[in-house]
Amino acid sequence: RGAEKKQNPPPPPTLPSAAGKSSNMAFVKVLKNKAYFKRFQVKPRRRREGKTDYRARRKMVRQDKNKFNNKKYRMVVRFTNRKCICQIMYATIRGDMVVSQATSAELAKFGIPAGYKNYAAAYCTGLLVARRVLKKFGLDEAFKGKEEIDGAD
Repeated sequence: RGAEKKQNPPPPPTLPSAAGKSSNMAFVKVLKNKAYFKRFQVKPRRRREGKTDYRARRKMVRQDKNKFNNKKYRMVVRFTNRKCICQIMYATIRGDMVVSQATSAELAKFGIPAGYKNYAAAYCTGLLVARRVLKKFGLDEAFKGKEEIDGAD
């Protein structure tokens, strides 16, 4: 019984090289030939990097037709490793323009010593940039903030 050997299956047939021997493979058409690459147009850089979804961006910055030639402002909030950055921006053909910006690191001037990345710091930074924009547009007198802090609405 122990003398019987297991036989290995035969190796798969190797494909002949392209040096002239015929093969049983079907003809495969080369699709990416010179004409393909002549007409190929590369995607925009930020699309290739995976940073910008241009369909979503177009939907976000497109202004209504009845508000022609007006700016569409948006608030951009970014969180870094240490702080929160809030910006008020609008889009133009030349690029996005920043109206005003504030960072949560500036909250130290208002008596907040630490915790620049939490929810409360983001809220305070948003209030700070909102007050700056109102002042820039001359509307800070029309929209008064809370004069005294009492914890009520």
